[in-house]
Amino acid sequence: MAMNFEQARQNMVENQVRPWEVLDADVLETLKNVRREDFVAPAHRNVAFADLTLPLGHGEVMMKPVIEGRVLQAVALNKVDEVLEIGTGSGYLTACLARLAGKVTSIDMHADFVEAARTRLAAAGVANVSLETAEAVNGYTPAGVFDAVVVTGAVHVVPEKFVRWLKPGGRMFVVRGDSPAQTAVLLTHEGDGRYREESLFETDLPYLAHAAPVKRFVL
Repeated sequence: MAMNFEQARQNMVENQVRPWEVLDADVLETLKNVRREDFVAPAHRNVAFADLTLPLGHGEVMMKPVIEGRVLQAVALNKVDEVLEIGTGSGYLTACLARLAGKVTSIDMHADFVEAARTRLAAAGVANVSLETAEAVNGYTPAGVFDAVVVTGAVHVVPEKFVRWLKPGGRMFVVRGDSPAQTAVLLTHEGDGRYREESLFETDLPYLAHAAPVKRFVL
């Protein structure tokens, strides 16, 4: 029997995401309408809505739906916001961000990810996204600052340059710390170089390139 993707997507939202304290109506509506199954590899299409991380290649993963819901809710986007996504991955979260915000700039160091995401986003009719191939920690400087920054890979310590990319009032979602007990945090730029930090939940994600802890040699 063919899978009913529409029903599976609704079940994902109602049975996984909403119970994990994702209650924002716009976020839930976005997750119900963006076709997650179109942003995964064909081999994973039937598990697109499972409570699992899915491999993307290059050691990267697609986050669980519950994490994606919490990300979208945390950054509290509106239709005029400009967003920077660090780590395009499959392009799925990019599409969700684009539905909630005014404009999304998304970067990924893997050119094949960027091109695949470009194809998927075009097929989904998403037009307010700019994609770039770039490495964030050492190799990227944006042209401006953003209302929200979403970092889809972990960092051991938040790079200072990332914080400077936020406008006053801007919000950054980032997963920080030591694997396997990393913490998802929301940083809010309160102006005058002051930032408020809120711990959201514990998780475990692969590190961004050049953002892992320095390996220590023990004799």
